[in-house]
Amino acid sequence: MRIGGYVILARCLDKGRALLAGKPGEYHYACPLDMGFLDFVGINPEALKKELTKSDGEVLQWINAHAKHKRTLPEILAWSAYQENRAPDNPDSREYFNGMHKAAAPKRTDITSWFDVLDVDDFVTFGGKA
Repeated sequence: MRIGGYVILARCLDKGRALLAGKPGEYHYACPLDMGFLDFVGINPEALKKELTKSDGEVLQWINAHAKHKRTLPEILAWSAYQENRAPDNPDSREYFNGMHKAAAPKRTDITSWFDVLDVDDFVTFGGKA
Protein backbone atom coordinates (compact mmCIF):
# COMPACT_ATOMS: atom_id res chain seq x y z
CA MET A 1 0.00 0.00 0.00
CA ARG A 2 1.28 3.45 -0.89
CA ILE A 3 0.35 6.70 0.74
CA GLY A 4 1.03 9.75 -1.41
CA GLY A 5 3.05 7.50 -3.73
CA TYR A 6 5.49 6.59 -0.94
CA VAL A 7 5.96 2.85 -0.70
CA ILE A 8 7.37 2.81 2.87
CA LEU A 9 5.12 5.37 4.51
CA ALA A 10 2.20 3.12 5.54
CA ARG A 11 4.52 0.68 7.31
CA CYS A 12 6.36 3.54 9.02
CA LEU A 13 3.10 5.05 10.30
CA ASP A 14 1.81 1.68 11.50
CA LYS A 15 4.99 1.03 13.46
CA GLY A 16 4.89 4.49 15.02
CA ARG A 17 1.26 4.04 16.03
CA ALA A 18 2.02 0.62 17.54
CA LEU A 19 4.82 2.22 19.53
CA LEU A 20 2.49 4.96 20.79
CA ALA A 21 -0.04 2.28 21.79
CA GLY A 22 2.65 0.45 23.74
CA LYS A 23 2.48 -2.59 21.42
CA PRO A 24 5.43 -2.36 19.02
CA GLY A 25 6.13 -6.10 19.09
CA GLU A 26 9.20 -6.91 17.03
CA TYR A 27 8.84 -3.77 14.95
CA HIS A 28 11.02 -0.72 15.40
CA TYR A 29 9.88 2.78 14.51
CA ALA A 30 12.61 4.89 12.89
CA CYS A 31 14.56 1.78 11.86
CA PRO A 32 16.89 2.07 8.84
CA LEU A 33 13.98 1.39 6.46
CA ASP A 34 11.89 4.17 8.02
CA MET A 35 14.90 6.47 8.06
CA GLY A 36 15.31 5.98 4.31
CA PHE A 37 11.88 7.56 3.86
CA LEU A 38 12.36 10.20 6.56
CA ASP A 39 15.71 11.27 5.11
CA PHE A 40 14.26 11.33 1.58
CA VAL A 41 11.58 13.83 2.60
CA GLY A 42 13.56 15.53 5.37
CA ILE A 43 11.30 14.82 8.34
CA ASN A 44 12.44 14.24 11.92
CA PRO A 45 11.07 10.93 13.28
CA GLU A 46 10.17 12.47 16.65
CA ALA A 47 8.26 15.29 14.98
CA LEU A 48 6.38 12.77 12.82
CA LYS A 49 5.56 10.63 15.84
CA LYS A 50 3.68 13.56 17.37
CA GLU A 51 1.35 13.57 14.33
CA LEU A 52 0.42 9.89 14.43
CA THR A 53 -2.89 10.34 16.22
CA LYS A 54 -4.19 11.79 12.94
CA SER A 55 -5.45 9.88 9.89
CA ASP A 56 -3.05 8.77 7.15
CA GLY A 57 -4.31 11.57 4.89
CA GLU A 58 -3.78 14.19 7.59
CA VAL A 59 -0.29 12.87 8.31
CA LEU A 60 0.54 13.00 4.60
CA GLN A 61 -0.63 16.62 4.48
CA TRP A 62 1.57 17.38 7.48
CA ILE A 63 4.56 15.67 5.82
CA ASN A 64 4.02 17.61 2.60
CA ALA A 65 3.81 20.88 4.54
CA HIS A 66 6.85 20.23 6.76
CA ALA A 67 9.21 18.25 4.51
CA LYS A 68 12.60 19.87 4.06
CA HIS A 69 12.85 18.17 0.66
CA LYS A 70 9.78 18.91 -1.44
CA ARG A 71 9.59 15.97 -3.83
CA THR A 72 7.79 15.86 -7.15
CA LEU A 73 5.55 12.92 -8.05
CA PRO A 74 8.12 11.55 -10.55
CA GLU A 75 10.80 11.69 -7.82
CA ILE A 76 8.51 9.92 -5.35
CA LEU A 77 7.58 7.21 -7.85
CA ALA A 78 11.21 6.61 -8.87
CA TRP A 79 12.31 6.46 -5.22
CA SER A 80 9.48 4.06 -4.37
CA ALA A 81 10.32 1.77 -7.30
CA TYR A 82 13.94 1.69 -6.19
CA GLN A 83 12.89 0.84 -2.62
CA GLU A 84 10.64 -1.99 -3.82
CA ASN A 85 13.56 -3.62 -5.63
CA ARG A 86 16.42 -2.80 -3.26
CA ALA A 87 18.46 -5.81 -2.16
CA PRO A 88 21.17 -6.15 0.49
CA ASP A 89 24.26 -4.24 -0.58
CA ASN A 90 26.94 -5.39 1.86
CA PRO A 91 27.96 -8.62 3.63
CA ASP A 92 26.36 -7.68 6.98
CA SER A 93 23.01 -6.78 5.46
CA ARG A 94 23.16 -9.88 3.23
CA GLU A 95 23.70 -12.08 6.30
CA TYR A 96 20.75 -10.46 8.10
CA PHE A 97 18.58 -10.76 4.98
CA ASN A 98 19.48 -14.43 4.52
CA GLY A 99 18.63 -15.12 8.17
CA MET A 100 15.20 -13.51 7.81
CA HIS A 101 14.59 -15.41 4.57
CA LYS A 102 15.62 -18.73 6.10
CA ALA A 103 13.43 -18.19 9.17
CA ALA A 104 10.33 -17.12 7.28
CA ALA A 105 10.35 -19.03 3.99
CA PRO A 106 13.46 -21.14 3.39
CA LYS A 107 11.99 -22.90 0.34
CA ARG A 108 10.92 -19.71 -1.45
CA THR A 109 13.32 -18.84 -4.28
CA ASP A 110 11.51 -15.65 -5.30
CA ILE A 111 12.65 -13.63 -2.25
CA THR A 112 15.19 -11.19 -3.71
CA SER A 113 14.50 -7.74 -2.26
CA TRP A 114 14.05 -6.26 1.20
CA PHE A 115 10.37 -5.78 0.44
CA ASP A 116 10.04 -9.45 -0.47
CA VAL A 117 11.59 -10.61 2.78
CA LEU A 118 9.66 -8.11 4.91
CA ASP A 119 6.41 -9.09 3.21
CA VAL A 120 6.89 -12.80 3.79
CA ASP A 121 8.13 -12.20 7.34
CA ASP A 122 5.00 -10.19 8.16
CA PHE A 123 2.80 -12.84 6.53
CA VAL A 124 4.36 -15.67 8.54
CA THR A 125 4.48 -13.64 11.77
CA PHE A 126 0.71 -13.13 11.58
CA GLY A 127 -0.13 -16.78 10.92
CA GLY A 128 0.39 -17.31 7.21
CA LYS A 129 2.15 -20.32 5.72
CA ALA A 130 5.00 -19.47 3.37
